[in-house]
Amino acid sequence: QVVHQPVMVIGQEKGHGQEFRNGGSVKPWGNAKALHYMKVAQAEGIPIHTYIFTPGSYPVEDYPGAAQQIAKNIYEMGKIDVPIISITSEGGSGGAEAIGLADRRLMLSHGYYSVISPEGAAAIEANLRDGKRVNDALIGNCAHKLGITAEENLKMGYIDRVIKEPDLGAKPNSYEFFRTLRSEVIRATNEVCISVKGLKLFRAMALKQKGTDDGDDVFMRWALSFRARARLVEKRYDKFRNLSTSAYMDQRSVFFRMGAAAQGFAWSTKSLFVYNLLGRTVRAAKQGMEEIQAEAHLVKERTARLLKKGKSANGATVKISSDVRDKLLCLSTTDHSPCFEEGSWKYSSPKCNDDRTFSCPNAEREGCLDLWAPDLFGDFAGVCSHCGHHFPMEYQWYLYNVFNYAEGFEFNSGIESSNPLSYEGFDLKLEEARKNTGLRSSCITFETRMDGINAVVICLAAPFRGGSVGAAEGEKIIRAAERAQRKQLPLIFYAHGTAGIRIQEGTNGVLQMPRCTMALRRYVDAGGLYLVIYDTNSYGGSVASFLGCSPYQFAVRSSRIGFAGPRVISETTGIAVPPDYHNAWNALARGHIQGIWDRREMGRNIGQALMTMGGRNLYYR
Repeated sequence: QVVHQPVMVIGQEKGHGQEFRNGGSVKPWGNAKALHYMKVAQAEGIPIHTYIFTPGSYPVEDYPGAAQQIAKNIYEMGKIDVPIISITSEGGSGGAEAIGLADRRLMLSHGYYSVISPEGAAAIEANLRDGKRVNDALIGNCAHKLGITAEENLKMGYIDRVIKEPDLGAKPNSYEFFRTLRSEVIRATNEVCISVKGLKLFRAMALKQKGTDDGDDVFMRWALSFRARARLVEKRYDKFRNLSTSAYMDQRSVFFRMGAAAQGFAWSTKSLFVYNLLGRTVRAAKQGMEEIQAEAHLVKERTARLLKKGKSANGATVKISSDVRDKLLCLSTTDHSPCFEEGSWKYSSPKCNDDRTFSCPNAEREGCLDLWAPDLFGDFAGVCSHCGHHFPMEYQWYLYNVFNYAEGFEFNSGIESSNPLSYEGFDLKLEEARKNTGLRSSCITFETRMDGINAVVICLAAPFRGGSVGAAEGEKIIRAAERAQRKQLPLIFYAHGTAGIRIQEGTNGVLQMPRCTMALRRYVDAGGLYLVIYDTNSYGGSVASFLGCSPYQFAVRSSRIGFAGPRVISETTGIAVPPDYHNAWNALARGHIQGIWDRREMGRNIGQALMTMGGRNLYYR
């Protein structure tokens, strides 16, 4: 039976070997093409069916950039208001997520869905370099520990149904399999449509019956009304918001959680009355007064000009107050910096205690002199006094000297990273990270006050497992975005360093890409200001989702930003990239970031950004 309803089909073709279509590794412009036709489907109001068959995206930094395009795809798919059905055969990390944010997620029984391929995980576990190969036993062990199969992902709730394949895999003449696949795709589309439609009682009951053979036994028109489309987007967000909620530890008591929920409701109520209802009235009155004052000023100027009877305006004496004259003629000093306090930084790096000198990496080219550690990491804030190279600094330096952490309030500190897959040896590594850093996860979230403006700050700390992101970090990011939205505060994300998604958590980690991106999209759509600042090394799924989706992205000088590091690119593509391939200046030239900041000017730059960029519904606007 032919179903006469149009759909948009988007797929990834793995092909016939590595030379054909990069072995299924989609390049950035391929993901851009997929997004373009998703928007075409949205304009036409037809469902989207995506077929995922990729080991991961191709690591190219050329515009639009691998990470940035994946982030854009995820960001846009969260609000595409037509049904999206995904069918996964080989789902490798960000390449799968680029077209995998769906209302119904189907998976073939012989496929896999994971944060990384088993071969990649084995290479990282063995810490291999110089092109050495891992043995098959380690690859099989990693595949088992990552929980990548269809049945394991179904058990964790990350896919909705498994489609049985022939024992030896589907061939072109496996007609029964393709008939089943077609039926399941139609059924999934019907389920999505009927879940948001009004009149659905008997058809919904029929679809729930296990004995229904064909998905097209129940007729369902796939066109949705405006309200049904809005409900669809909301249900999609709720679906992903509730994923991986059991993959982290929450040390807070039940009473504390209940109090936090009540507090969140109180914030929302206060924002509604103070900032929205009353605030709109006050803003409208101020704007009206400004218009009246502007008109009165113009009348006053014209009248004064007529009374002067043709006297030259050049002869008039302009009076300037002493304060204005001082601002125009006096030089500013470093004491005026928001980070400086009585001539010294609030937090000093422990490297200041080293009685030795450091050589700048640019010394041979720029002629930089060696710097004594107390000077370099103390007064100079880790910046070379000759060429301006930024030496890496601890995340605490930024928390105390830039974000005023000492006077802030940290929240959700009870959410702790765990080992949801019982990955062998990972519990010991987590315990070691907690002991060495004093942190429970790589993510720190707190509310602070900078230059008289309240803000929510998220920090990814590199010392904790390389700043990698798992279920705990994802949950803290989402709750920080929700807190900022309720209180109408600006949201600042400082990535001290991130290695991407934590591979030991498997799919629990990779799901944080769409989860966090959707939460941040809701915050931005609600009128918030989302600001991202990169430091040291930022790679992987973090940049390809919730970091790369920000409209305002900046980098600290001497930082590196990209989708995959140089070693990963060399091992996967066989191409050796130049040493400066990922540096901040190249990221700026490619259009991936909007500016590069000096570490010593961060506080002032952030203050200016909070006052001049975005955020139509911030509490102080």
